[in-house]
Amino acid sequence: MTDASPAPPRVVSLDAMRGFTMLWIVGGGGLAKAMKAFGDGQPAQFLAAQFEHAQWEGFRFEDLIFPMFVFIAGASLVFSLTRIVARENRALAARRIIVRALVLFALGVIYNGGWSNGFENVRWLGVLQRIALAYLGAGMLFLFLKPRGLLVALIALLAGYWALLTFVPVPGVGAGHFAERQNLSDYFDSQYLPGRKYNGDHDPEGLLSTLPAIATCLLGVFAGFLLQSNTSAGKKVAYFLASGLALIAAAYAWDAAGFPIIKKIWTSSYVLLAAGWSAILLGIFYGVIDILGARRLAAPFIWIGMNPITLYFVANLVDLSKLSLRFTGGDIQKFLNTTLHPGTGELLTALTGMTFSILLAGFLYRRKIFLRV
Repeated sequence: MTDASPAPPRVVSLDAMRGFTMLWIVGGGGLAKAMKAFGDGQPAQFLAAQFEHAQWEGFRFEDLIFPMFVFIAGASLVFSLTRIVARENRALAARRIIVRALVLFALGVIYNGGWSNGFENVRWLGVLQRIALAYLGAGMLFLFLKPRGLLVALIALLAGYWALLTFVPVPGVGAGHFAERQNLSDYFDSQYLPGRKYNGDHDPEGLLSTLPAIATCLLGVFAGFLLQSNTSAGKKVAYFLASGLALIAAAYAWDAAGFPIIKKIWTSSYVLLAAGWSAILLGIFYGVIDILGARRLAAPFIWIGMNPITLYFVANLVDLSKLSLRFTGGDIQKFLNTTLHPGTGELLTALTGMTFSILLAGFLYRRKIFLRV
């Protein structure tokens, strides 16, 4: 890493984009059900499918949400760790990374049920745990490597994961297979990941696939470098859009060459594709919010982006869809479905649930209540 210098002002677009991501995490499932209720029309079913993960190979909007959050975490750590190093030293920054990763990891275990069903049923790896490990890996690399070294690490992670899945044989199956339960990542989980796995004997946030998740965070670090640089604002947007398109093209080229885009094992082609779309969206958010100054328009996203962990836990502990039904269900939903269009009532219920999340985030933001990890 280059010598530390005073960090520039906060990039509000990062907070807004983080909030945009979290809003879909807490409300996307309800919208998918609402879209399905609109009937068999092609537009509605297409939109409904976008809020569900691809069965295995392929890519939908829902498959972008999680890696985009990891990408944003990488961009944000450039600013936070630079400030810590400037004020204190690298040792303190490293301790901060480790403590934050441990807390996030523990919260992830608790989120997934903790020890309520016995140690043998603890889900040791999950969404928050993956964010913790990706942040830990990328953060440590950021502290002790210069940008050129980070680029080497990024290539090593992506190419190394490809090589492992392509050339290391799975017992009883062979090498180079990417189907579910026939690939090295799933096999590794079945043999070495203790506790409860999300998919029975393997997990979408498993052991080996943590390596390319660190690469996703590192791609966010490079985005953070660009945001932190003295490059003109207009050029930053252009670079984000151009690099995003280049990453998307590289992802599909790798997919065509035989390394398919699969979210559930976080393939390297999937990393590039998700990072490409994340870079494009970051360029748009940066242009609209930090350049054009449309902060009022993005206020709900900013509120959520300042308290993402709080909203994530609230969505786990409180069934917002059931809460929404208390206001929009029953005869109201029937009236909308019969008077306007089938599915309108379900759509209102889903949007009401998302509104509850926004209102809670706004309340916490105005009271300056933030859950810091």
